[in-house]
Amino acid sequence: MITQTKAFSPELLNLDCAAETDRIVKWMQETVRKTMRKKGAVLGLSGGIDSSVVTALCVRAFGADRVLGIMMPEHDTKDESLTYGQLLADHFNVEAIVENISPMLQGAGCYERRDAAIKQVIPEYQPNWKSKIVLPNLLKEGGYRVFSVVVQTPSGEFIKKRLPLSAYQTIVAATNFKQRCRKMMEYYHADRLNYAVPGTPNRLEYDQGFFVKNGDGAADLKPIAHLYKSQVYQLAAYLDVPEVIRMRPPTTDTYSLEQSQEEFFFAVSYDKLDCCLYGLNNGFPAADVAAGIGLPSEQVELVYGDIESKRKAARYLHMPPQLIDSVSKHAEA
Repeated sequence: MITQTKAFSPELLNLDCAAETDRIVKWMQETVRKTMRKKGAVLGLSGGIDSSVVTALCVRAFGADRVLGIMMPEHDTKDESLTYGQLLADHFNVEAIVENISPMLQGAGCYERRDAAIKQVIPEYQPNWKSKIVLPNLLKEGGYRVFSVVVQTPSGEFIKKRLPLSAYQTIVAATNFKQRCRKMMEYYHADRLNYAVPGTPNRLEYDQGFFVKNGDGAADLKPIAHLYKSQVYQLAAYLDVPEVIRMRPPTTDTYSLEQSQEEFFFAVSYDKLDCCLYGLNNGFPAADVAAGIGLPSEQVELVYGDIESKRKAARYLHMPPQLIDSVSKHAEA
């Protein structure tokens, strides 16, 4: 890694939004229409910033009449996700439909399996209680980070217990049904309409493996995977994404209790993590990034280490199916 000599500043992440939008839109048109021979795009509308920006880009690339948005609520979905999803669709004149995936998840045992794993740790837990899993903040509690489960009783009492590995893996495996069912629904409508399915991960999510393999990680194209999260917010303002969506804190919308992406996975606020990821990618010493964002250099070193650790764990998520022998391009599928 080459060490940079210029000073680090968060302004290094500033975009020329007009030029970048034009570049992405032209690439999407070329990729979808000419390479894939598809007519438009289908994507899930969560009411979040990433799917909102990708929706706006799809409208510019294919026209509002060639974009279908799908809202896919389930038992734990917050009402505001549907509200914001519909707001976005109305704002960009995109057709939006609702596909409730709760019956699919119940049939797969998603909730039952999750609840059984939680009861292993909190025996008094009941299915009507709310729950989530959380990580400690990396900057506040250092490098020792173990997931805990948090539940809320009907009376409002919170109980938090550390998760053993087996229970943690079971809870994650069960909740991953949600992303996989949603993607299956997107591809049903894409096949029906001869549309492509764009993915919505930003660079933080793509780089660090914040997606489910064959779930929200599955897509025909990923238009914003090269953009840092703060750059996605810049594009959102330029593309006129409604301000109420731009002001909404990033959430997972996976668990019944309110949960930020920070407490579930990243363990650092996205603006600071953006700067650390950019600094690491571009050869800035941790001390330089620390000076630029007002953190102690030891904390940036911790973040650098966490980024590299997550990259190692994410290698499997990025791997295509492995073949014992190479085959001709015409036979690959």
